Formats: sequence, structure tokens, C-alpha cells
Amino acid sequence: MLDDGEAFLAAHPFERGLWLVVSFGAGIVCWLALPLSVQWTATLLACGSAALISLLYVDEHRLPYIRLGIAGVAIMLAAGMATVWTKSALVGQPGIGRPMVTTVVGTVLDRREEPARERSRLLLLTRLPEFPDPVRVRVNLPKDEDRPFIVEGATLALRARLMPPAPPMLPGAYDFARKAWFDGIAATGTVMDDVRLVSPSGNATTLRKIQRALADHVRSRLAGSAGAIAAAFASGDRGAIAKADEDAMRDAGLTHLLSISGLHVSALVGAVYWIFARSLALVPWVALRIRVPIAAALAGALAGIAYTLITGAEVPTIRSCIGALLVLAALALGRDPLSLRMVAVGALVVMLFWPEAVFGPSFQMSFAAVIAIVAFHSAAPVRGFLAGERHGGLARLARNVLLLLATGLVIELALMPIGLFHFHRAGVYGSLANVIAIPLTTFVTMPLIGIALLLDLAGLGGPAWWLVETSLDLLLALAHFVADRPGAVTMLPPGDRWSYLVFVAGMLWLALWTGRVRLWGLLPAFAAALSMALTPTPDILVTGDGRHVAIAGEGAELLVLRAGRGDFIRENLLELAGMEGETRPLDEWRGARCGEDFCAASLMRGGRHFAILMARSRNDVDEMDIAAACERSDIVIADRRLPHTCRPKLLKADRAFLAMTGGLSIDLSRRRTRTVAETQGRQGWYRWSEPSATLSPQPRGTQAERRDMAPETRHRSMPTTAR
Repeated sequence: MLDDGEAFLAAHPFERGLWLVVSFGAGIVCWLALPLSVQWTATLLACGSAALISLLYVDEHRLPYIRLGIAGVAIMLAAGMATVWTKSALVGQPGIGRPMVTTVVGTVLDRREEPARERSRLLLLTRLPEFPDPVRVRVNLPKDEDRPFIVEGATLALRARLMPPAPPMLPGAYDFARKAWFDGIAATGTVMDDVRLVSPSGNATTLRKIQRALADHVRSRLAGSAGAIAAAFASGDRGAIAKADEDAMRDAGLTHLLSISGLHVSALVGAVYWIFARSLALVPWVALRIRVPIAAALAGALAGIAYTLITGAEVPTIRSCIGALLVLAALALGRDPLSLRMVAVGALVVMLFWPEAVFGPSFQMSFAAVIAIVAFHSAAPVRGFLAGERHGGLARLARNVLLLLATGLVIELALMPIGLFHFHRAGVYGSLANVIAIPLTTFVTMPLIGIALLLDLAGLGGPAWWLVETSLDLLLALAHFVADRPGAVTMLPPGDRWSYLVFVAGMLWLALWTGRVRLWGLLPAFAAALSMALTPTPDILVTGDGRHVAIAGEGAELLVLRAGRGDFIRENLLELAGMEGETRPLDEWRGARCGEDFCAASLMRGGRHFAILMARSRNDVDEMDIAAACERSDIVIADRRLPHTCRPKLLKADRAFLAMTGGLSIDLSRRRTRTVAETQGRQGWYRWSEPSATLSPQPRGTQAERRDMAPETRHRSMPTTAR
């Protein structure tokens, strides 16, 4: 077998460095996927043993590829796991233990305006009783409570309601607690009354002040949605974009245009490089005395770094800037700037400093898009198509348009499963919309914004701003047109993580190998994508506090126990059910009987009826009445602690039980229950409840039904831990 593997590697040339970087990222993923610290240690020891055995006992002359492959992969896998584990231990910040209302005295580290939501977000450095050292707290400041002195550097006193960083609402939902852990945020909350100034901010100019001033200036020149998007392009400030426009951009597959990332940084760096190179080449005295590519690359690098700093220096922007700098270095050295080797170097730099970025959709989607572009254009058929005979300008134009459309389609196919896994929705027509939107943004809108800002220095920017507004109105019209088409959006409930990992592995195989062997990657990628597409819609969704219950599969609308305030709960329930449309109160559904304290519903799934009982209030109810109602029910859900005499046939998900499991996703047809707890390990950001003998629902169904409906409990014995 080893000889066959050696022969395979010898017959198929490959870049070792690419697979080593992939192994580094796989180590980071292993740290997140494995729940216990003892498993992390065992993995590190196994990797070290594998590397030593391969180097000491594998014949270097007979099996050179196998020897170096095992050693390299094992070392990089261990390095990735050690990197993210070390960063988690160094910067990880536990959250507060419980909600509280308290007076906070702290220094403003960051302020972000969100005019579209009529609020600002403040990041404060303050002291809390639970922690010996100052910690970061993020609070929402309503527009009515805002004051001119609330800026970076000011010390404020305010009364706020603070909450621990929220874990996922439901299985597959966004995990803010994990992000807060790495960002050093101990609590989030809302300002409740007037803010008092303890000490003012200094008058020093900061990058955040420059960013805010730039965004305000752009919005003063352009009103409405066009001004909000232009401010996002110029400064990275997305807070003023109307929700309807943001939703349309998302459903049209154009959301990536609103965040400062590779497209924007590359457009700016490329424009500066081209202008400087052309300008210097026009001056013979300069062109003969300096290396024009190096000078142009230096100018582009300075422009890219400045743009990254002004737009907030977020991790995605920094990642894009690193990639652009690597491309400039390749151009200056006369190397191929668009190679997978350059992409791998950029990914490795990001993972060394921000290993937690691997978990997020931004890292995955941006590098997936770049890898797809480079791999597609390096494929032999595409190279042959580009090297074909040319037959005039019209034929070249048609060829370029066809190639652009094909590239967009490849990117869309690569990104759609990633978007569906993380966001549970994706725009179907994104590749077509981007054929127009990307050239419009890159070659028209962004250059016009730069010209308008320069002309504003002399007070002559009016006509340029009119052109900017026209181009952005066209972009928004395109977004709304595409988003409103029938079937423009596909929805998918949260799927199995292993299917997603198999898809990523298959796509990496397809991208990183050369020759026909790369096509083998299509098999696992297609199988995983099909598995994700066939993910069934859960029948019942229960949030971790038990207050919000949703029932799917009864028509086009999602039935909800409580409407909730605002759109946050409604949108999350719809997305996690894989549904579009609206929600409908459960008490308006003919299949439910609702009183003041409880709702009872009967669901037909898998050939049998399931009786569901849901609590609506916390009023005192006679224990005998509750016991009788539970006895008639298969599943009981409550946001309160139910008495031990409540014994449903299958599952009792009351307040005490949900404190252990987190949110629930129940599939009645398959008799399967998924929990938030089963997706969490002992990395530190999830707060585990102590087990208690009184928490057992003591179900009365058949043994097989009880086993299938019982949520995963492998971590219940874990103690509450900070680090």
C-alpha cells in the first residue's frame, strides 16, 4: 500500500506548500471540532509521534514522498492546533455569569454609528466585580441618549443592562459567544439612561475619527441609500445602509460589495499601481534611473495600507491587504502574481495571527473565491481557450464576456454551499448579477468616488458626486431587480458539519491537484452538496430560554408561540427553519388550542400524531393540572421549571432541561433531536450547567422512541469553566 501511495505521488506533481498550509488550517479546525482538552493533547502527541516515526523509520530512498508527506502534514496539523489553543489561552475572555443591571464607568475604546438602526455601538474598557482586571464591554447607545462628548478616549459613567455574550440561539445559528471570546468582550448590553462624562477625550486625531469624518463627508455629499453605500466604499462604515437595500444586496449575491475586502483593496491598489507605472514610464529621465515596477508596487502598497487603516483595519480588510501586498511583491520581482502559492502564503499569514478567522464565513468565502479563480484560470482547457486564435475585437470581447460569466459561475458554485452552511440562504442569480456589478463597482463607482474626494479639496466635486450617485442607483436597481425575481433565493436549514467538511475537502482536492486526478474531488464535493441540499426541515425549533417555539411543515408560514419584539427572532427562526415568508401566531392556527397559560398542538409526522404542549406564561398553575396535561402529551416545552410530576411520553424541555442543552431542533419524522450543547466543546466560551438528578424528563414512551428523541448529553457532566 505504501508503494502504491508513493507511486501515485510520484506520478502526479503537486505543490507541497499548498497542502502544508491546508494541514495547518485543518489543525485549527480539529481544535474546534474536538470537545475535550485531553483530546487536543492526544492529537498533538499523535502528530508528534507520526512525524518522528516517519522521519526515523520510513526509508528515505524508497518512500521519499510518503516520508516527507506524513512528517509535514503531522507537524503542520499540530502547529495549527497549538496556534489557536495558545491564542485562546492568551486572549480568551470569559463572559459574565448572569444578566445584570449595573453602573458602568469605563473608557470608550471604539464607537460605531448605525444610523439605519438609530443607535451607536460603544466598546468600553471597564471593571466588573467578577474580574480582577479591566474587561471590554459592548453596549448599544440609543440615538436619543447620544451626546457630543461620547467619543473615543472619553471616560463615561452610564447605567446599562448587561448580558453574557450570547451562545447560538439554535443549533446552526451564529455563535457570538465564540467571537466575543477572541475579541475580549465580557458582556454586551444596552444603555438605560443618561450618560455622564467623567473625563473628556483628548484632541488627538485617531484613525477612527478620520474614518468617521470621511463617512460623514460622503453622506453630506450624497443623500439616501447612494450616500450610505458610497460611505461604505470610502470608509468601511456600513451603519447607514437601509435594511431593505442590504437585504436586496444579500439576496442578489452582492453583499460582498458592501464590506471592504479583496475587491475594493485590489481595485485601489491596482489603480494606483497602473497610474504610477504609466506616469513614470512617460518620463524618460525617471524611467531610465529607477525600476518602474518596484516604484509602482511601493506606491500601490502604501495606498493599500492607508486604505486598510482608514476603513477600520478589520480582519477581512487586513487579509485582503496582505494578499494585495503579496501580488505587488510578485509583480516587482517579475513572478506570476496569480498563483495558488501566493494565496497559500496569504492564508498562512492570516492563520498565524488570527487563527480564529478560519471558523468564520468571511475567511472561508474570500479564500474560496480566490482559489476558485486561480484554479479555474490555471486549468488546461481554460488556458487553451485563452491562447486560441483571435479573430478581431468583437471576438475578443465575446471571449472575455464568456470567460467572465464562466468565472462568476465557478465562484458561485464554490461559494453557495459555504453561504448556505453559515447563513442558511443564498442568492441563486449571484453569478449573473456580479457580471454587471463587479465591473460597475471596480471600474466606475470606486474611481469616481476617489476623483470626487480629490475634487472636493478644491470645491469642485459636485459633478463627480452626481456620477457616483447615478452608478450607485444603477447598482441598487440591479440588486432589487435580481432579488425580486422568482426563485432568486434558496433557503436551507442547518445541515451536518461533517457534510460541509467533506465538501470543503473535495473542493480543495479539485483546486490543488493538477491533471485529471483533480476531478476525483468532484465526487465527495457533489455527494456532500447533495447531502446538504437534502437536509430535512426541522419540525420544532426551541430557543435556549424556552420562550420562542416555532413549528414548521404546516403550510408556507412558520407557526410561532410568541411574536417577539423586532425582527431579530423572526428572521432567525425563518432562516434556521430554511423557510422564506412570514411567521404566524400559533393561536391563530386551527390545529392548536391555546389558553392563557398553555398551547396544545397536534402534529402528524412519520405516520403518527405527536401531541405538543407549550407554556405561554409563568402564572401559577395547579400541579395536578400540569401533570394531567403532561401525561397526555408527547413533548412538553416551557420557559419555566416544571414539577417532577410532569412526565410526557418523549421529552420534557423545561427551563432546567434547556439550561443544560441550549436551543433544540426537533425532527419528529426521524425521531431526532439536535442541541446547541452538542456543538460546543471546552474551549471556554460556552457556559455549561452542572448536572442534576431532578432534570430528567422521565419519559414514558417506548424505549426506542426515548432513545431517539433524547438529546445528545455527552458533555453534561462538564463543569462550568472559564478557561
